[in-house]
Amino acid sequence: MGTLAGQYSFAEMVGANLLAGVLMIGLGMFGIMAWLPLSIVMGMFGGSIFGYVTRMISAIVADVVVASTIVAGYLAGRFIASPHVPPLGLAVLTGAAAEAITRQVMSEPVVWTLPEVAVPAMKFSFAGFVAISLPMVVLAMGLGNVQGIRFLMAKGNRAPVNTITIAVGVNSTINALFGGHQAIVARTGVAILASPDAGPMERRYWSNLIASVLLIGLALAATPLSSMIAVLPSSYVVALAGLAILTAFQDSLQKAFGESLRFGTMVVFGFATTPFAVIGISSAFWAILAGLAGSLIAERDELFACWRGEGTTETVA
Repeated sequence: MGTLAGQYSFAEMVGANLLAGVLMIGLGMFGIMAWLPLSIVMGMFGGSIFGYVTRMISAIVADVVVASTIVAGYLAGRFIASPHVPPLGLAVLTGAAAEAITRQVMSEPVVWTLPEVAVPAMKFSFAGFVAISLPMVVLAMGLGNVQGIRFLMAKGNRAPVNTITIAVGVNSTINALFGGHQAIVARTGVAILASPDAGPMERRYWSNLIASVLLIGLALAATPLSSMIAVLPSSYVVALAGLAILTAFQDSLQKAFGESLRFGTMVVFGFATTPFAVIGISSAFWAILAGLAGSLIAERDELFACWRGEGTTETVA
């Protein structure tokens, strides 16, 4: 969206996002993701979040005091292994204490105003549909939804793919009416809220409810909170992000490099870990195509068995 901002008006982008939401609803009614094997998608998932881990390591090297203290707090929580002492929560507190001691908190002005709700003007064009709507659908369904839904399934949850896709399309349409972009089943949010760190599987819905309530508060306080981000040193934010995704990254590797489609998984992981974009679409999407192509060349019997629903290889639906 950022790269297209100078080529299309805001009204055209709003109209294109609205069309993308409607298109997602239609595609969800027919179902198009059943051909994606578990190992391929989890390889893409692991590769796409690998950057969070590497940036965390870089933050530790660059800011030994704060970042290392955060990691130490996380490891202490893992060592204690008590449901009453969440490792990530302990990391937040130890990192905040290190910041206070070293006085790394920035002095930045905070704007205390409420956000404004407005329905923007819309303009529809074929050029906007081709350049904005179609890529947004590809990104939302091929990059966001596939990873998030597949991770839910890998964790043992029953995820109705078509129903979720339609619901995301409806949310995307509502977002567009207020000038927003497409809604997705966010891979990072799912990785945190559906991971073992969120508690027993039958009670993990509480983490989603709590996060949703907090998110409503964040939306109401969007203006001051966005200006407060500049107060925190980048090492603090990067280290916490890496730790939050760590368990999901470990699980994705276990699911990806399992018993079948290992060559395709290796290809998809390599593509997904490499940051690049072609026609405005990031490497994670192209990684799926490359992984499927690799499996068709090197292990087509296993891939065909997967599509037929045979053997140990699973698909998204």
